[in-house]
Amino acid sequence: MDFRNKRLSVSEAKKIDIVHFLADLGYEPSKIRNNDYWYFSPLRDEKTPSFKVNRKLNRWYDHGLGKGGNLVDFAILYHGCTVSEFLQNLSGNLSLQKPSLQQSITRPEPENQIKILGDFILSSTALLRYLQQRRIPVDIADRYCREVQYELNGKVYYGIGFKNDLGGFEIRNPYFKASSSPKGITTIDNSAGEVIVFEGFTDFLSFKATHQQDPEDRFDFVVLNSVSFFETARPFLEKHNTIRLYLDRDTTGQNCSRYALSLSSKYKDESSLYQNHKDFNDWIVNFGKPQRKHQKQKLK
Repeated sequence: MDFRNKRLSVSEAKKIDIVHFLADLGYEPSKIRNNDYWYFSPLRDEKTPSFKVNRKLNRWYDHGLGKGGNLVDFAILYHGCTVSEFLQNLSGNLSLQKPSLQQSITRPEPENQIKILGDFILSSTALLRYLQQRRIPVDIADRYCREVQYELNGKVYYGIGFKNDLGGFEIRNPYFKASSSPKGITTIDNSAGEVIVFEGFTDFLSFKATHQQDPEDRFDFVVLNSVSFFETARPFLEKHNTIRLYLDRDTTGQNCSRYALSLSSKYKDESSLYQNHKDFNDWIVNFGKPQRKHQKQKLK
């Protein structure tokens, strides 16, 4: 039954298979035991999978958070949106199919893993040219990034690597965007009273490039590397007097900003600075150029 042409009700959305929904978000189970699918939590960072989906009941439970429920409960927590916003965006993107409880459950194929082979000072001509295209000075990138050599599907590649607090890398090159495990946030703690939050590291690098005259300890920084890690970042963020959000201008980023503003007056949304652009880096890249329209991205 296809609901693309009408708004889904809450009861209809609850019938969507959570396992399929998580797969669309890029999450695959770490292990399957009978009807229980175990994941590394999409809602926070962890080293042992403790997020469980019971496929038969179509319910989830995050043992680390002590929270659980149906698909709608998960979606509003994950996206930081209201029920109404989730249903509105969902209707245009998913067809609703009630999962067949009689279908056979097969163990998923092992996920392709990125293996980091080494990291070095940035030197690749192609990567340096990519930084230039993103208007990021090499001396700024050198302070926070490494050139990483990684293996994927038996082939070796190079990319710009930005390390998170757990030792994994966010990886970018002109043709590829990925991350290595473990995944997590990146914090830069200068013992400042204010903290600035970005989704991606190119936004952070662009900010540093445009504020080179600032004292090094003026701000602390958090790069989420994914808005799904916002809850993970909160304990560090909320130690500060002021939390300035420079998140993306797409639906997911703006929903996260709205959610943060509802938590405390400490949070300040600074994204109006680049309101006609996708993110801070996109604004810098196109600064001085004729404005172009950006389509608002929908929840996926």
